[in-house]
Amino acid sequence: MTTGQQRTPSGLDPQDDERLPSIAEQMADQLGGWRGLVESSIPVVVFVIANVVGELRPAVIASVAVALLIAVLRLVQRRPVRHAVNGLFGVGIGAAIAWRTGNERDFYLPGILYGIGYGLALLLSAAIRQPLVGWIWSVLVAKGRSEWRDDPRLVRTFTQLTVLWGVVWLAKVGVQAGLYLAHQDTALGVARLALGYPPYALLLLITVWVVRRVTREGTPAPLPGA
Repeated sequence: MTTGQQRTPSGLDPQDDERLPSIAEQMADQLGGWRGLVESSIPVVVFVIANVVGELRPAVIASVAVALLIAVLRLVQRRPVRHAVNGLFGVGIGAAIAWRTGNERDFYLPGILYGIGYGLALLLSAAIRQPLVGWIWSVLVAKGRSEWRDDPRLVRTFTQLTVLWGVVWLAKVGVQAGLYLAHQDTALGVARLALGYPPYALLLLITVWVVRRVTREGTPAPLPGA
């Protein structure tokens, strides 16, 4: 391999950084854009409001109906339905449990359990040096490539980012679990909304910025006259 053909320490060609979508584009794709953010939050908002002004079962029916309507509208408009389906799935499970038990707080139980499992999985993956954030980056951003495993700097970076994700995830789900155990149903609904996408968006922003910065620093400077 000649000097002009050197690869970056991360195993990426120097031009790869230019081919990557911008930070804003990557975040928009993962969050579904502003429309995805709004649509995924509407069923939970409907449940919280309907449950405050009415009873549990009408609130459950209203939230599931809204989630179904959003999914159908996306299908009719031939827009991506991934975020709508994910939201419908989460709302459906929580609604089914709340309907069966008769406790409104059980609507949020699947999300709490999922959050605990996800947070622990992140920390475990970091502990065994297989950081989940790195593998997710490979799938969603690097087009399936995993050359970062050969770059100690990127392995270290993804490990630190994975720990950050795990700690934040367990912290926010810990707040929700505390409200769940304290039977603070309305506060739990508000916390579900406030601790949903805002921390997720911030973590995405930090992750994309840090990884792109480390990748740029690892790109060798062109030789004079090259």
